[in-house]
Amino acid sequence: MTANAQDGQDGRDAHGRHAHDSGGDQAPHPGEDGATGHEGCPAATTGAAGRLWEREAELALVERALDSLCEDSVSRGSLLVFSGEAGIGKTALLEEVRRRAAGRATVWSARGGETVTSVPFNVVRQLLANALVSITPEEARDYLGDRYEIVGPALGIVEPGDRRVDPQGVRDGLVEAVSRLADMSWPLVLLIDDAHWADLETLTWLASFAEHLDDVQVLVVVTLRDTDATGQVAELLGRITDAARPRRAALRPLGPQAAAELTRSALGPLAEDGFCREVWAVTGGNPYETVELLAKARESGLRPVESAAGDLRALNTASRGDGLVARLDELGPQATQFAWAAAVLGTGITLELAALVHYQPLSEARGHVARLRAARVLSGPDEDLQFVHPLVASAIYQSIPVGLRAALHSRAATLVLDDGRGHAAASRHLLEVHPEDDPDIVTALREAAREHLAVGAPAAARRCLERALREPPPPESHAHVLYELGCSTLLTEPATTVKYLRAALELPEGLDPDLRVDAVCRLSQALVHLDQLREAVRCVDEEAARIPRGPARMRLQGVHYMWEGIFAREADAEGRSQGLAALAEPLAGRDTSERALLILRAFDVMARGESAEHAVELCDRALVNGRLAPGLSWTDTEWSFELLVMLGGAYVFSDRLDRAESLFTEGLRAYEDHGWSGAHLAVTHAFVGYVHRRRGRLIQAVAYLREALRLAERVGSRLPMHWDIVCMLVDALLARGQVAEAEEVMEQHSFHSPYPDVIVLPDAAAVRGRLLLALGRHKEAVEELEAGIGALAARGWHNTVMAPVHGELAAALARSDPGRAAELAATARRDAERFGTDTAIGEALRQAATAERGQRSVTLLAQAVTYLETSPCAYEHARARVQYGAAVRSVAELRRGLTLARACGADGLVRLASRTLEDGRGLS
Repeated sequence: MTANAQDGQDGRDAHGRHAHDSGGDQAPHPGEDGATGHEGCPAATTGAAGRLWEREAELALVERALDSLCEDSVSRGSLLVFSGEAGIGKTALLEEVRRRAAGRATVWSARGGETVTSVPFNVVRQLLANALVSITPEEARDYLGDRYEIVGPALGIVEPGDRRVDPQGVRDGLVEAVSRLADMSWPLVLLIDDAHWADLETLTWLASFAEHLDDVQVLVVVTLRDTDATGQVAELLGRITDAARPRRAALRPLGPQAAAELTRSALGPLAEDGFCREVWAVTGGNPYETVELLAKARESGLRPVESAAGDLRALNTASRGDGLVARLDELGPQATQFAWAAAVLGTGITLELAALVHYQPLSEARGHVARLRAARVLSGPDEDLQFVHPLVASAIYQSIPVGLRAALHSRAATLVLDDGRGHAAASRHLLEVHPEDDPDIVTALREAAREHLAVGAPAAARRCLERALREPPPPESHAHVLYELGCSTLLTEPATTVKYLRAALELPEGLDPDLRVDAVCRLSQALVHLDQLREAVRCVDEEAARIPRGPARMRLQGVHYMWEGIFAREADAEGRSQGLAALAEPLAGRDTSERALLILRAFDVMARGESAEHAVELCDRALVNGRLAPGLSWTDTEWSFELLVMLGGAYVFSDRLDRAESLFTEGLRAYEDHGWSGAHLAVTHAFVGYVHRRRGRLIQAVAYLREALRLAERVGSRLPMHWDIVCMLVDALLARGQVAEAEEVMEQHSFHSPYPDVIVLPDAAAVRGRLLLALGRHKEAVEELEAGIGALAARGWHNTVMAPVHGELAAALARSDPGRAAELAATARRDAERFGTDTAIGEALRQAATAERGQRSVTLLAQAVTYLETSPCAYEHARARVQYGAAVRSVAELRRGLTLARACGADGLVRLASRTLEDGRGLS
């Protein structure tokens, strides 16, 4: 197995120790008097006796967390977060956690780095590298299970493939993978230092993992500087710190007493009080600065007496910033250049590699390293050099002349590529190279972007492609870079996709014809996700008008009809339907575009209520031997997944629930197998749930729909898919009789008009109207249903199962306006009989019965039961059976209805049937 696929991943933590420490105290690299100079290494906040100064409260948190973790194998996980400024002793605290956990738990550690924040999964790879390297590929497959192919590339143990993966799926896979590895290594402690410099991909994983710690037996301890972060990093760090409440603490500077004790431990017990007070005043109690200042005082021979205290400020200035750089210059230009090369590498620094970066002979480089160690700039062995503190690394990196720094990054990138570590590993250096109109750099960055996308790091891919634009690309490839940029953000940032795809389409030396059509289709998809459906249709139509007849134009026509088909406010519904019929009806389904048009026409026939039989025949014609054809699978990207949702919807509302269930279950499995955990998985979860709802499996339906809503809310809020999912969930809750829960969902998600520009399945007005009736809000319900009838009439939609507004309104008006109720019921029956399914006719008869009285109502209910008994919709059958049993006062019918209702999980119907049976009056 290969765990080193990206730059900086050598399987060790930031201190050179192997990341998989199963107990045993680990000594730091020694420097002067045992001080390494690393932020927070024991010498930074401890005296000769090894005491950790003024961290009693924090260590008490650690002890309680360790005790809880090690108590038993079913204890809950926990998260500790320690924040503070640079040099405050965060790493010292982590070292003490490591020491206290030794012998009690397995310890894995990792550290963020300022110069490697652009390396995706850098920190999580550090954290897990040795745990994975220590097991065989077969064991890794066993532990990671079906997530192996999804997270393996991100962890560097599987070569990335050609396909693009969903970053949400990788994130979820990493959460599960770490959870499984934690089970394997319990009790487990994860230490993450300098999380503010962790890569974005690690932070998104950590934020998600922190929210799952109730289910994982692991202690996570994180240190960070929360004041340095901005943008998405700040948001993620905020989520992480929020998850730690109340187990988080801001580390405070040392007090005067601790500074005095530290001074005396370093310079002798006779250090005078005035001198000790000045040490504290000069450093502000910062542990790292205190240790450095005391080391400088000792080196300069400064006596620790009050009369010499005035010299401390000058010494302190020499320990940081410009003073540190000036001190470095004293070591000579060659040593300075070696330090520059090491700062450019940032991580994975070896003597040999740093020497190569600055073209230094190896024999000379050894002498420079010795001087840099003595000056407390570098520490560690030649094969794993470390800067003694991030402040040192930052100061040296920033001191490199800009032009030289870019040249050193260019050299480092060449060395990484020559070493065979790939373009993704070299990209962090390529990002820092000055633009020079170099087509080779553009090619390398495009290749790096492809590698980043293959491991689920679209943000890293975007950085590479945006840097390629600044090179700039040659005219013949400029549009292709823009196209790739747009595609890289389609799943995560549709607005960015729109920006770059439009720019690609506007270039005179643009894309070849097929790629241009693909760009237009993807642009329209991004616009739809932004609820700009009119604009999506317009851009597709403009492109279709430019090109001759053929497969490409047919694809654009199909996309046009797909978006218009889900547009809730189209102006010419009849014209659109006629045009689609003329185009699609003669087709045999010979290629992907023809099959797409057949699906679109099938959905149109279903929604218009023309003929269920014809709708199903068109659906079947679009398949190959009853299966999705190549190019139209759930994970194919040529067509948006909305097309397959329309195929499944046509089956659902045409009473072919077995085919719909098979189709949506296949989609769910495909997305899970490919690690697509975003909108695609949310939508397929919803439709699998809705098929359960239609079949009368109401408990399963609600479970799937709640999970769909959870998945959707991770993607964003108030997106078009939210309306469908909320509508389906409210419908399923009403079927269960859980009216209060349905109202809560409706209110929480503002489920009311104005509805989005895209259609909502099932019809929003019908579902909300039924809920309002159940809540006793009669007037609002009537208004909602009347508006729904008007909107459906404008679209020419008459499917009474998908949108039962006429029947619902008939029931609402049965007492106050029986004439209008009878008229509405007659319309619903006429539409249902034209469509011809048992469910449509049975439901229309049942609804008509509510608008009648006496024997006429009983007769209609009897007919409804007859139809619904042969329908695949068990809940509708149960409801009609209970209503019929109550109408004819039949114990046998009520008991049959009660049995059906219980099987469906329809608690409201169960209560109704049970009360009627218990009442007993007039029953026979």
